[in-house]
Amino acid sequence: MNVYLDNAATTKVMKEVTNKMCVVLEEHYGNPSSLHFKGIEAEKEITEARNMIASLLKVEKKEIIFTSGGTESNNLAILGIARAYNRSGKHIIISCFEHPSVGRTAKQLEEEGFEVTTIPVHPDGRINLEALEGAIRPDTVLVSIMHVNNEIGVISPVEKIGQIIKERNQHTIFHVDAVQSFGKIWIQPKKWKIDCLSISGHKLHASKGVGALYISQKVKIKPLMFGGAHQMGIRSGTENTAGIAGLSVAAEYMYNHIDNHSKQLYDLKMQLREGILNNIERTFVNGIEGDDSAHHILNIRFEDVKGEVLLHALESKGIYISTGSACSSNKPEPSATLLSLEYTKTEIDNSVRFSFSMYNTKEEVDYCIEKLMEIVPALRKFVRK
Repeated sequence: MNVYLDNAATTKVMKEVTNKMCVVLEEHYGNPSSLHFKGIEAEKEITEARNMIASLLKVEKKEIIFTSGGTESNNLAILGIARAYNRSGKHIIISCFEHPSVGRTAKQLEEEGFEVTTIPVHPDGRINLEALEGAIRPDTVLVSIMHVNNEIGVISPVEKIGQIIKERNQHTIFHVDAVQSFGKIWIQPKKWKIDCLSISGHKLHASKGVGALYISQKVKIKPLMFGGAHQMGIRSGTENTAGIAGLSVAAEYMYNHIDNHSKQLYDLKMQLREGILNNIERTFVNGIEGDDSAHHILNIRFEDVKGEVLLHALESKGIYISTGSACSSNKPEPSATLLSLEYTKTEIDNSVRFSFSMYNTKEEVDYCIEKLMEIVPALRKFVRK
């Protein structure tokens, strides 16, 4: 049996997306900027996709820009906004457990003369709202906060955060990394006072290499790439028409089934959680639980078992998990997210992440629990006391 439980890293592309992309690649292959019929066909695919994403977010279609994925969306939002407003202020705020595409982008801005304030989180992973409120200043041009953390699944109260930001400084722009939440949680950018929101296709059963960025029409942004002034001059480059069309199909499907999927993922997560905690001693859940935790992510610590060793032991049984963010898995540094929760290096080394999708089943979770009950005690026998 093959059990894929690394859906926070990437998801299986749904068949409906593959079918749509094949039609576009084989039939609507024109350059969407061309004036002839084949170009108009391609442009229509992009227009329909833009309308769909805008309708799901309840925003204007001209406020949707297509990108190559979450990393580009985050970079475009943070660098583009900070550089556009640098005369108004050079102070930005992020949280301490942002994705590297936010954290390292903020470091780039520091090299350009910006001041970056990093907001701490509570031991359970919740954003310290008091620290955030106190950090907002007259010269704060941007706040960037992740909606759902990709490692521990904590859901940040972005609606409340939006209120705090605008009450403290109505001119401060609020960017949300929604890569792990779009298609899984209802999001209302206008109502929640979100000015920019990042989306990635391959996290919701679309293909890799496509994403989107909502940018309020009230917000100025400087482009990162220059060329043919595509997409209202914000993101030059010939659009990935097939990927964009596929993203639209996946997004529409996910939102049409969002409530059913939420229950399914919650049930699978709880099944695995209870199976592990009730049958394997010295195991612990990392981060907050309950309504403030995403249904599709479970981070577990197995005392005296290194996460990387467990990962490969499970892999030999056809079970695929991760030790944290896929974007950091090749780096020797411990998880920034778990460090922010003040776990020790040993505790971080003993942690793994299970993440679910609509394709997972109860039988797969039972199989995973069964193998964990065999593998974990066996690995612990090799621990030096």
